[in-house]
Amino acid sequence: MGRNLLVFTAFFLATLVVSAQEKQNPWAFEPDPKLPNVLILGDSISIGYTPFVREQLKDKANVFRPLNAKGDGPENCGNTKMGLKNLDRWLGDKKWDVIHFNWGLWDINRRIPHNQDNTGVRDKVKGTISFTPEEYAENLEQIVIRLEKTGAKLVWGSTSLVPEGEEGRAVGDEIKYNAAAAEVMKKHGIPVDDIHSLTGKLDPSLFSKPGDVHFKPEGSKKIAAQVAEEIGKLLK
Repeated sequence: MGRNLLVFTAFFLATLVVSAQEKQNPWAFEPDPKLPNVLILGDSISIGYTPFVREQLKDKANVFRPLNAKGDGPENCGNTKMGLKNLDRWLGDKKWDVIHFNWGLWDINRRIPHNQDNTGVRDKVKGTISFTPEEYAENLEQIVIRLEKTGAKLVWGSTSLVPEGEEGRAVGDEIKYNAAAAEVMKKHGIPVDDIHSLTGKLDPSLFSKPGDVHFKPEGSKKIAAQVAEEIGKLLK
């Protein structure tokens, strides 16, 4: 009887800790060991839709996202150079069943002075693009090779629409880089989740504001529905 009480008390306290963590940090959750593990990698657009993907795949998969150094929020995966630098840390030692990944918006940022760490002032007229299409494709190739080693099923999310008036990105650059990415994915037999086409059809009112690449929650929900559907195909 005493041992059972101790076991129950330990379980109860652990539950309280997890509940407290989830209330303090909505990105923390207790994964179900019986469900497949899904990892979403990408920029702030993917940060916006990840919670809704998790909601739509509830009881079907554990949907993870890399956390920041403090562990209290999601990490923006930045450009492809940052991706290569941090990929091993983000992958960790967990067994991944599906990985949905995207890089692009940071790679096409134009800044002064030119650098690949995204610390310069954003200026799409006078600035220099962070990575050329060739550099971008080369980095993506290395990222894909590393992801393939996990044994997970992979799906690439194309870069979302760059609207007119965006401060640091030229309209149409994302189309060129999506074409470069498509060639890499074709080479490796990786399906493409066409987020660009979807976001190009969204009502402008679903963007955070005119000239902003980000979305309001309702916009992120619409993207999440497609992302969850594409991930679901690979879970079958």
